[in-house]
Amino acid sequence: MRIQFEWKMAGKCFHPEFITIRSGSFKSCEFPSYFGIFNHPKRGLILYDTGYSERFSREVSHFPGKLYGWMTPVKYSPSETALAQIQAKGLSAQDVKYIFISHFHADHISGLKDFPNAQLVCFKSAFDEISELGPWKSLLHGVLPDLLPEGIKERALWVEDTMMISLPAYMQPFHYGFDLFGDQSLIAVELPGHTQGQMGLLFQDLLGQEVFLIGDACWSSRAYQENRTPNPITRLILSNWREYCETLSRLNHLHRSYPKLKMIPSHCSFAASGYPSV
Repeated sequence: MRIQFEWKMAGKCFHPEFITIRSGSFKSCEFPSYFGIFNHPKRGLILYDTGYSERFSREVSHFPGKLYGWMTPVKYSPSETALAQIQAKGLSAQDVKYIFISHFHADHISGLKDFPNAQLVCFKSAFDEISELGPWKSLLHGVLPDLLPEGIKERALWVEDTMMISLPAYMQPFHYGFDLFGDQSLIAVELPGHTQGQMGLLFQDLLGQEVFLIGDACWSSRAYQENRTPNPITRLILSNWREYCETLSRLNHLHRSYPKLKMIPSHCSFAASGYPSV
């Protein structure tokens, strides 16, 4: 099934490039925070992540969140938030039926509370991991717990509870995914390492292009194309360094064996610039 898809920016942060890719520049670089908008013919309006919002600014205005803001400077305008961009289409927050959460880092979930009626779709393993973190470990791992809406468990659809299926042969070395709606329109693929239960999303757009959203499995297209890991200092914030490197290696293998697949990291301007908006 082909599905309408847009890839939008909701703010950006700034890091020295060398932190995100081995042998990168010491120059501070811009890392946009993208989110996806799907218009499913039967399931309605769906988001993949939400990017930044005003709530992020509030959470980093006081300790301990203030440390996050110091380490990761962020810039956004109110018109860039996921809610504002949905409203610019003449739609409302109530029109969003589902939000797929790639993982629970603040730059991916700051807008969750703007969509109180949406069902939240994520790996239970991702939610369980952040639930076990204390306030300081949460901060170290990029999690701001107050960004999570109340009653998240009651609103959650755990990916693990959906149908596991074998992936198409071209997706090797990824062997299985989860058919989220039972129609093979949107298939979740686990990409562990950056966090546990990070959700990649495989689908076919209206042009027939096979697309694979890969979240923060890497921070740039160059990383998976060249199999270049980030600076080892990122071990401090990653869930599992070994799994991160293994996932990156598998993405590199997939890219080399099936270059037609459009793989999109969540912070890569190059990948976004080459993708049609609809």
